Amino acid sequence: MKFPQSLLEEIRERIPVSDVVGRKVKLRRQGREYAGLSPFNKEKTPSFFVNDQKQFYHCFSSGKHGDIFKFLMETEGLSFPEAVEALAQQAGVVLPSPDPQVERRERERASLYDVMEMAARYFQLQFSSDLGREARRYAQARGLTGETLKTFRFGYSANSRDHLKSYLLERGVSEDDMLATGLVIKPDDGRATYDRFRNRLMIPIEDEKGRVVAFGGRILDPDGKPKYLNSPETKLFFKGTMLFNAHRARQAAYEAGSAIVVEGYMDAIALHQAGIRNVVASLGTAFTEQQIARMWRFSNEPYICFDGDRAGRQAAHRSIERILPSLKAGYSFQFVFLPDGKDPDDLVRSGGAEAFRPVLGSAKPLSEVIWERELDAQPVDTPERKAAFEKRIEDLLNTIQDERVRRQYQLSFKSALSTLFWQQERQKRDESRNRGFTGGGARAGKGAGPSNALQASGNISRVPEEGQSTEYEYCLIGLAIHMPFLFEEFAEQILELPFQKASLEAFKHVLAQIIFDHKAQSYEDVYFHCGDDLKGLLDDLHGFEERKEDGSLVHPWGWRLAGRRRVHQLVYGPSRLFLQRLFQSYLNVLEVREIEKDLEREMGQLSGSVDEALFDRIRTLNNELHRRREENLREEQELSELYNQMKESGISDTLEDTLAQLAKPGMG
Repeated sequence: MKFPQSLLEEIRERIPVSDVVGRKVKLRRQGREYAGLSPFNKEKTPSFFVNDQKQFYHCFSSGKHGDIFKFLMETEGLSFPEAVEALAQQAGVVLPSPDPQVERRERERASLYDVMEMAARYFQLQFSSDLGREARRYAQARGLTGETLKTFRFGYSANSRDHLKSYLLERGVSEDDMLATGLVIKPDDGRATYDRFRNRLMIPIEDEKGRVVAFGGRILDPDGKPKYLNSPETKLFFKGTMLFNAHRARQAAYEAGSAIVVEGYMDAIALHQAGIRNVVASLGTAFTEQQIARMWRFSNEPYICFDGDRAGRQAAHRSIERILPSLKAGYSFQFVFLPDGKDPDDLVRSGGAEAFRPVLGSAKPLSEVIWERELDAQPVDTPERKAAFEKRIEDLLNTIQDERVRRQYQLSFKSALSTLFWQQERQKRDESRNRGFTGGGARAGKGAGPSNALQASGNISRVPEEGQSTEYEYCLIGLAIHMPFLFEEFAEQILELPFQKASLEAFKHVLAQIIFDHKAQSYEDVYFHCGDDLKGLLDDLHGFEERKEDGSLVHPWGWRLAGRRRVHQLVYGPSRLFLQRLFQSYLNVLEVREIEKDLEREMGQLSGSVDEALFDRIRTLNNELHRRREENLREEQELSELYNQMKESGISDTLEDTLAQLAKPGMG
């Protein structure tokens, strides 16, 4: 119902905000205000303030702000009418009477609540009687304690057509009310009504005020069907809007800062018994918009816990379509998939709450579940399938109604798609290139194999993998040591790029000083001018010449650079142009890495209050990243083809001669 503003103002005037907040937060006066630790975030320094004069609270750590009604809604999960009703009672303010029609409907509903309460007590009596022996045995086998049976008001429905019906008739309940509450069924052929629930363990389903509105019954006959039977929808029970155990979980969810949604009420009961009280259960239907909104009253990002089997994953995937349109800034869901064949009841019965809590730590955000679902739908290995994958993602994201959230998802998924397709192409080219290697020093192609000196140094390998970008830094500096003219040519790019490896970042500037101040033109010049404290790093990047006592060569100059998975192309006598392109390709990879880092930083700034300029920067970075990756792939493919041509032509010189020739300025 709609409340007049004057009524709300009267309640506010009678109850100071500090009185309402003080029941949840320990407040200390600071001047005209009160301060305390945030009830919404864990913190050590108070950032939560209450001002009775202005009738509001404000939390700087979470940004939440409101009055006494909003505080109850935020901390106890109440709806606005429920908050008004609770505070009006506290303030001694009489709420206006509803109109006659509403009042009549409420009286009807009240009488139906009485009927359901009578039925709940009847089922409890039967559970404790001789007739309920099998129900008690089943409850004991499920590990349910006496306290749990009492808390959840377990009962038993006798194996009879009219046991409950007769009980209620004797107490003045009409058959119409029994039908209206779903306790009995009226056959279409005109026969007498009969009890809906027979020979079942009965569990009352209560609304958010703790009133019984429906029942769930678990069949006790092993061959009986269906296994679980719920009340039909009635004037009291709308299963698409309700959550089992909501009235008990509300306060626990506030205290824990999170809520857990499971598939069945037996799972919710098992977790509650194990001490996990912030748990509710859906009632056998796909999530509705109303249920999603109710879950968000408990927690901004509730955990949805599904069984780990195929059916559980299918249920999770079905929920995605319902959740996406309702997403809003700051509100989402986390998905938990239990080990295959297990449900929450199994876990806590075998290991208690400690067996369940680690599962919550493996929760996946909604975006990740969407990505995995669509990626698993079919292979993404052809242009057509990639296009279909991209379209499925696009269609899903377009269902998000909140424009800001939708754009954030689109930006995030566009980046993920770009990365996925780039990695696939990279893997294909790596595999293609690897098929050209024979390994172990065997002959590659038609020409001669690598020299004996290189084989002794560790054999050849391919360009470093993505994710090992520091190896590109090693390659760059190693080549610059061996051929200083490359450093001179690309000095501006090299010096502007921050290296991840701190020792290489420092050595980069030392090398610049050696090349530009001391006019180093060869690796001999670099070694001569390099300080003794850096000789170890220099050797690792390049490689000292090593000879035996008789003068025979063990390792040539630059052997570490040409081997050990670094610039192995050197052993095939590449031209100067090839080395320039190779050097540039290493720089390109590192520049792309910086774009990725910039994009990650910008994405980290996304929040509910971002401006259009941020979205524009992210779009620009996404487009630039995609373009640069494509360019790098094309260049890498061309270099790979040139490399294969070099291998097929073979080499005539020893590694020592090849490296020495390449190091001379102007050669190649």
